[in-house]
Amino acid sequence: MKALVYHGPGQMAWETVPDPKLADPLDAIVQIDTTTICGSDLHILKGDVPETTDGTVLGHEGVGTVLEVGDQVRSHKVGDRVVVSCMSMCGTCEYCRKGLTSKCQVMGGDSWQLGHRINGTQAQMVRTPLADLSLFKLPEGVTDNQAVMCSDILSTGYEIGVVNGAVAAAQSVVVIGAGPVGLAAMLTARLHGPKQVVAVDMDDNRLESAKAGFGASHAVNSGDPDWQAQVKAIVGADGADVMIEAVGIPVTLEACWDLVKPGGRVANVGVHGAPVSLPMEKLWTANVVITTGLVNMTTGPMMLDLIAAGQLKVDALATHHFPLDEFEHAYEVFSAAAQNQALKMVVHR
Repeated sequence: MKALVYHGPGQMAWETVPDPKLADPLDAIVQIDTTTICGSDLHILKGDVPETTDGTVLGHEGVGTVLEVGDQVRSHKVGDRVVVSCMSMCGTCEYCRKGLTSKCQVMGGDSWQLGHRINGTQAQMVRTPLADLSLFKLPEGVTDNQAVMCSDILSTGYEIGVVNGAVAAAQSVVVIGAGPVGLAAMLTARLHGPKQVVAVDMDDNRLESAKAGFGASHAVNSGDPDWQAQVKAIVGADGADVMIEAVGIPVTLEACWDLVKPGGRVANVGVHGAPVSLPMEKLWTANVVITTGLVNMTTGPMMLDLIAAGQLKVDALATHHFPLDEFEHAYEVFSAAAQNQALKMVVHR
C-alpha cells in the first residue's frame, strides 16, 4: 500500500510500505477513506516527539471501512463504516474504568499509539489495536468530512477544554487560540449555555470564522496592545469564569492568570514544549482551578450523535481537500495555515 512515512525531522515521503496485518485477536484492519492532519503531526515532523521513529506512518485521525477483524473483536465486522479514534483503549484496566482511557495500561500507559508509536492513518490502510472501543460506528447521515472531526479535535476541545473547565450556563468563557481545537472548544462550549464565548487570536480571518460558524459571541485580536483590557470590557473587570488555552506557548497560558476570575478555572488544552511560569504568590488566594489533560475520546460517539442530530455544525472546519497522493502538498498548505486561511486538511481516498 501507499502511506506517508516519517523519516526524521523535516523528512517525510508518500511511498510504498507493506500492507498492515492483524497482530492480535483484538485488532482490526481498516481501509482509510478520509483522513486529516493534526498539529501534533507537525510537532513530530519538527523532531519534538523523539519516540516516533524513522519509518513510522504518520496520522491518528481517520474514517474508513473495516476490511478484517481479529477473532476476539465483537463490536465491528467487515464492511462497517467507522471513525478511527486517536486513542486506543481496552475499557477494562484501572485507568479505563475511571474514564482516564488516555492512560490505558494495555497500551503501556500511553493510548496515543497511531502515528506516534505504531503506524498511523495517513495511509491506504491501518491496523487499529483494541478495535472494539477504538473504532466508532458512523451514524446514518454523517459524512466523512464531518466524521473525521470526531477522531480527535471535537473531543479534545470538549473534554479537555469545556468539561475540564466546567463550563456552565450563564458563564463567561474565553478561548485563547482559534485554531481547529480552539474552535472545537468554542463550538462545544455552546452545548452548556454560556452567556459569552470570547475568541482570542492574532489572525483576523480565524476570529471572523469563530464568530461566523463556531459559536463565539465576541472576538479580540491578541496583537492589539490593549487586548486584555478588551477582553475584560466584555466579560467584566474581575475576568472570565473559564479560560481555555488552546495555543501551547508560555505567553498565552500566562495571560490566563491575569484574565481568570477569582474562583474561576483555567483549562489548558495547548501542547506545550517549554516551561510556563506559575505565579503562585498571586494565585494561591484566588481559588483558581488549573487543569491539564490529554483527550480520552470517551465522548467520540456522542460527538457523532450530535452531528447526526444537527446539534453540532462542523462542516466549516474542513477548509481544504486533497486526494491521498497529494499528502505532501496538504502538509505544505497546513504548515502555512495563516497564509492559506486553513483549518483542517481533509484528504480523501
